[in-house]
Amino acid sequence: MTSGVAVLAVGTGSAVYALRDDDRAPASTGTTLPTVPVKRTDLSSAAQVDGSLGYADSYTVLGSGSGRITWLPAPGKVIVRGKAVYGVDGHPVPLFYGAMPFWRPLRSGMGSGNDVLELEQNLTALGYGPGLTVDRTFTSSTRSAIEKWQEALRVPQTGSVSPTDVVLMPGPIRVTSVTAVPGGPAAGTVLTASGTTRQVTVKMPVSSQEIAKKGAKVQIELPGGKSTAGHVSSVGTVATADKTNAQSQTGESTESATITVTVTLDESADAGTLDGAPVTVEFTSVEHRDVLAVPVNALLAAADGSYSVNVVDDSGTITSVPVELGVFDGDDVEVTGDLTEGAKVQVPVS
Repeated sequence: MTSGVAVLAVGTGSAVYALRDDDRAPASTGTTLPTVPVKRTDLSSAAQVDGSLGYADSYTVLGSGSGRITWLPAPGKVIVRGKAVYGVDGHPVPLFYGAMPFWRPLRSGMGSGNDVLELEQNLTALGYGPGLTVDRTFTSSTRSAIEKWQEALRVPQTGSVSPTDVVLMPGPIRVTSVTAVPGGPAAGTVLTASGTTRQVTVKMPVSSQEIAKKGAKVQIELPGGKSTAGHVSSVGTVATADKTNAQSQTGESTESATITVTVTLDESADAGTLDGAPVTVEFTSVEHRDVLAVPVNALLAAADGSYSVNVVDDSGTITSVPVELGVFDGDDVEVTGDLTEGAKVQVPVS
């Protein structure tokens, strides 16, 4: 008896090629359909989530509180160690790298501390510390290195550094906006900046958070169809929801809750000159290694929801073999059943 039939789509949207009777068909011989071998491979399924391309980190540069602004960088400018962040009274205020701002004058006779260590690390990195022992103690060698650095900057060679002489940031910065104006007082916010690392921010639905694992590799589709690789650099632990209004349904905010997932581009240059842009991030949600796979269109579906494939042996005999389905990956699907690697299964004529 023949069962009712209907075309069935599976997983990735590929249609199952054929339908069979509920009762298993007996082995038969002779076929005009092509065959492909069952292969052993690694398969994975992916989920795509929208994100926003931008730059990592956000910083605010504050003025010294005295003097007049005489130079400012343009938005988009990248500033590295030793280069001017802004100018005051005709003198540059350069960038130093460090986790902690200077809070006291750095000079002979001062007590040891991590600020001295940061100062000496920067002087050495800029080439002004031959013979300088980089540690937490201010010595005559430290003073000498400061004087050489000040001479190169064409500022008074005092042999000391005040907290307002430099800007301390964790690394290179990229100017995002300039608040101060030339001729204005060097007080308050001078400019804002970001880091130079390109990153993508994804608002991941809480219901899908298990696909985002720190360190996991992802693919990023950029505007214009270009694709680049990246990796998950952080996964948020605080869920937020969209704002609700009088028309919102009870529980709607809970269902739409998201966490912030940050993705770092492996090659920042792939993003080109775009400051920001919408992108799509492809996360691998499931990965199965060393499994048997067949083309999706080799599957035969029955009305009861089961599947089989037609196996053709060397004599041309066709046998219907029941299979269980696993991961869908493009045009392939993982199958388990009475199959062996290399066995030939029928596929439709394309």
